[in-house]
Amino acid sequence: MNYKRLFVPGSYIFVTIVTKNRKPILIEYISALRKAFRIAIEKFPFEIVAIIVNKDHLHMIIKPENVQDYPKIVGNIKSSFTKISGLNYSANNNRESEVWQRRYWEHTITDEEDFCKHLDYIHYNSMKHYQLAPQKWKYSSFQKFVKMGYYEKDWCNFDDKHDILSMNYE
Repeated sequence: MNYKRLFVPGSYIFVTIVTKNRKPILIEYISALRKAFRIAIEKFPFEIVAIIVNKDHLHMIIKPENVQDYPKIVGNIKSSFTKISGLNYSANNNRESEVWQRRYWEHTITDEEDFCKHLDYIHYNSMKHYQLAPQKWKYSSFQKFVKMGYYEKDWCNFDDKHDILSMNYE
């Protein structure tokens, strides 16, 4: 399978990373995940624009200093988390971790509308998976966007549910 990645300088990248067999480990090991992000930021500077961490996957919008680094960023987060968490599931013959799915999903944000749709998708994810309003899920950047005035604190009252549900990035 040939992947064609788009590397547009200065772009925002939407990324989905999923645990192997959807193991629900990310919240349990959230401190290890945070440390893995800090390590990746030190090695490959990037901004975490928006994020949600669920039990078995995460979605984020990042803005790397060097857009060609985003595959390295994802790889570094995954490998650092595996080491720090102590979840030393043995790797198979292809050097694939038993902690993470082999691949990840990424999308280069194309314009403001695309950015807004992905931002809404990220912050709606707690409703999608846990029927929990975004302001009640503490593992997301929702509160940051409320403080910036982008969302009302009680956003996600189901008015836009059908538009958001039409997107699926998992």
